[in-house]
Amino acid sequence: MNDQPAPVTPTVERIDARHRYVILVDGRQAGLTAYRDRGEQRVFFHTEIDDAHAGQGLAGQLVRQALTDVRAQGLRIVPVCPYVAKYLTKHHDFDDITDPATPEVRTWLDAQLGR
Repeated sequence: MNDQPAPVTPTVERIDARHRYVILVDGRQAGLTAYRDRGEQRVFFHTEIDDAHAGQGLAGQLVRQALTDVRAQGLRIVPVCPYVAKYLTKHHDFDDITDPATPEVRTWLDAQLGR
């Protein structure tokens, strides 16, 4: 007899007020990818997964669903975040809506984040 609960499928939610997408496992936040919007561009600048959930493929699931949501909203992706940039080099289905993370975008982002 197996008493272990069935694994729960992680869910991703966009939280516009906090400029982020979060991935939830068992209803608890396990990670996030943060962004700022610049016109028609969604500039991703940070992705993290809690240590307790590392190595489970959650970052990839989170970023894939976030980028799919960006496409559904008719926006473009700018990967300042190293993880998002690396993801995009391996998943070319977002090439048509990806813009480069130029020095201009990075300067704009630093101003947005107060750094």
